[in-house]
Amino acid sequence: MAQAADIQGMRPSPARRWLRRTASVALGAPLLAGLLVVPTAGSAGAAAPDKAPAGSSTVDVSLDTLSPAAPVKGDTLTVSGTLTNKGRQTIDGAEIDLRVGPRLSGRGEVDDAAKRKGYTPGADPDAIDDKYTVKIAKLPKGISQNFTLAVPVDKLDLDASGVYQLGVSVSGRTAAAPFEQVLGIERSFLPWQPEESDKRTKLTFLWPLIASPHVTAETRSDEQQTPVFTDDALAEELAPGGRLQQMVALGSRLPVTWVIDPDLLASVAAMAGGYEVKSGDTTVPGKNRAVAGQWITALQKVVEDGKVIALPFGDPDLASIAHRGKGVSGTLSHLQNASTVGASTVETILHVKPSTDFAWPVQGAVDPGIVDVATSAGAHHVIARSDSFKETGSLPYTPTAARPIGGGTTAVVADHRLSTAFDGSLLRADASTLAVQKFLAQTLTLNEQAPDNERSIVVAPQRMPTTAQAQTMARALEALSGNRWTQPQDLVAASEVKPDPLATTKVPRASAYPKKLRNQELPTQAFQDIRTTQGSIDSFETILTQPERVVTPFGNAVNRSMSTSWRGRSLEAQAYRDAVLTYLKDLTGEVQLIDKSDVTLSGRSATIPVTVQNKLVQGVDRLVLRLKSDNIRLKFNDDGTMAELPVRIGGGHSQSVKFDTATSANGRAQVTARLFTEDGTPYGEEMTFTVKVSEVTPTVLLVIAGGLLLLVLAGVRMYSHRKRAVASDTANGDGGEPEQPSDPTPDTGPESGAPSGTGEKVDR
Repeated sequence: MAQAADIQGMRPSPARRWLRRTASVALGAPLLAGLLVVPTAGSAGAAAPDKAPAGSSTVDVSLDTLSPAAPVKGDTLTVSGTLTNKGRQTIDGAEIDLRVGPRLSGRGEVDDAAKRKGYTPGADPDAIDDKYTVKIAKLPKGISQNFTLAVPVDKLDLDASGVYQLGVSVSGRTAAAPFEQVLGIERSFLPWQPEESDKRTKLTFLWPLIASPHVTAETRSDEQQTPVFTDDALAEELAPGGRLQQMVALGSRLPVTWVIDPDLLASVAAMAGGYEVKSGDTTVPGKNRAVAGQWITALQKVVEDGKVIALPFGDPDLASIAHRGKGVSGTLSHLQNASTVGASTVETILHVKPSTDFAWPVQGAVDPGIVDVATSAGAHHVIARSDSFKETGSLPYTPTAARPIGGGTTAVVADHRLSTAFDGSLLRADASTLAVQKFLAQTLTLNEQAPDNERSIVVAPQRMPTTAQAQTMARALEALSGNRWTQPQDLVAASEVKPDPLATTKVPRASAYPKKLRNQELPTQAFQDIRTTQGSIDSFETILTQPERVVTPFGNAVNRSMSTSWRGRSLEAQAYRDAVLTYLKDLTGEVQLIDKSDVTLSGRSATIPVTVQNKLVQGVDRLVLRLKSDNIRLKFNDDGTMAELPVRIGGGHSQSVKFDTATSANGRAQVTARLFTEDGTPYGEEMTFTVKVSEVTPTVLLVIAGGLLLLVLAGVRMYSHRKRAVASDTANGDGGEPEQPSDPTPDTGPESGAPSGTGEKVDR
């Protein structure tokens, strides 16, 4: 029975524990693992058909806290967590023990240890002194039980500096397996560096402030141009406890390099100044001005003495541009504009001068095309990642991040293991704690690779960490605050470190770009849509008296249309681009021709009025109205069948543009009216109407002359009658004041959408 107990994880004597700890991994594990199959199988075979077999996965063990994360001499290690009995039987005499494995050598061993599942007798270390065992009399099925283990560090038998695998196991008995055995185990890592290293790794940690686009191209017509947001979701991220609020609060006490999308700053600043939110077919006032203002103020204080990297405005997707957008005219110019706007935005809002010399492709994946696009926008440093920028040699250590890749460009290669350490859901305490311990383990083993070779390492985490991920990253960096094996360094300094001559400097070829990332890219159609939108903006701004009211919001919207955040959200990206173009068309349609009915001309010459309407709040200029007749019987100013007149209209007004005509014969002529910009670009839709020419005959002239004679005679008679009446009033002493005529109707006035009257007749 004693032998069985030893095999199933019971404690041997101290001498035997020491021997097994130093030799079991190399020699004893295969043999003991083979021998141990028999008792476990026997127990399973003895169990009733409706009973779950006992084994090392019967109890789920979660390690929720491990404090301190990187202990020193004199500390007490405290581990707390939860046990959950997933079996179908009550566990009797449960005992919770701490197990410390042998020192792990190298980063690869840390990776391998992280993959281990379940308990392997002989390969797993023995439990420490039973003085620190936590005992639970009964653990019923389906029940969870919290626990806490507290052990002085000097009782852990930590021999030399390095990383040790730490395990917490639970053993006990069940009715089906009435002998003590390990029923569950969970592992973590314990970094042990009691004193400061002579050579410490310089660690750069990027702290990204990036969000998906929330601002439309639409603004209100007030003087401030109140912006319109697609939703109010950004406010949730800015509010206390929200993702972005936590990023600022946590980063304020950490040695990090801030990497900021200027669009986020512009959006929050716009919220703080007053904004509206779309609600169906209308908009409603935004209610989170104060929250936005508090966030901006907090960030301004945090970055006063920090290092800030400004991405191009909207965080454009460099890989999508390189692979699918570069061939569409105008795309690269948008990227260059986004870089310029980004720098000025950060400086204006945060009052610090940012570095704009860094490009950050998605997940640090690069190829020659991506590098070319990045440098075309003015960047001389590209943040890559080591799983993309793979080493071609067999270096026994992780090289320094900076390395020249030609053309005066430096690749800053972030470490893949450290950069992905906080991926995935970290909402559970055990997952967060494990991520912290593994990060610390990797940094310590990295430092031990070449203790005499001080290196500079960069960590580039996910672009938009969740709140839980941000909190976990902060805990990991706080655990490094003692600077025992690392010391902080900003990104600019890291990019200037002397490169390792043995590190690869070859940029991966295009075919090596990850297929998964390529499938998430913006399609070529997206850049074609952007080109269409930009063409409409260019045409529209030429006629405006205040073009900045249109160019700025639409230019920013174009940059947002290229955002990296659209990856994996193709439908939302298309909807955003469509909304921008639709709103632009609505605005350009506010300057239009008023529909005109058919016109009848009587006589050899006449004037044809055409009304141009401007519903915009600003005036329009540099427009011409062109009329064209399809018949030589109707000419304009005797110059031919086409005429142009300039158009200039104030905001909210209409203008009647009058064209002189000459006719040569009775009949009909089809007239086309259309607006053009001064450079001859068509503007808006054309309008057509029919002009009926009716020449006046001699008989008609005789009738008209007779009518005029009768009118003259009637006028003389009325004049004589009135003169006698005035003379009579004067004789009776009455006074009179002549009536003042009303002001004539102006040619221009407030806009009206009503078309011309039916059967309009123009005489001359």
